[in-house]
Amino acid sequence: MNIVIVVIIAIVALLAGTALGVWISQRQTKKILMENPPLNEDAVRMMMSSMGRKPSETQVQQVLRQIRQSAKQAEKKKK
Repeated sequence: MNIVIVVIIAIVALLAGTALGVWISQRQTKKILMENPPLNEDAVRMMMSSMGRKPSETQVQQVLRQIRQSAKQAEKKKK
């Protein structure tokens, strides 16, 4: 009887640990992506240059702010 209880506790602990680990890693990944978006200033400049525009620093910063703001709004919608 004791061995059954130990096995049940081990399975429950394994499932709880897995769920907790997935949840923590998702939160950490989202936090890192919000702080360091995959698009940086150089990528925005390259995209604007490929469209035939010579972007100013103000335009680049404006695009980056818009990207960050839309990511925050999307995050708020999910909650």
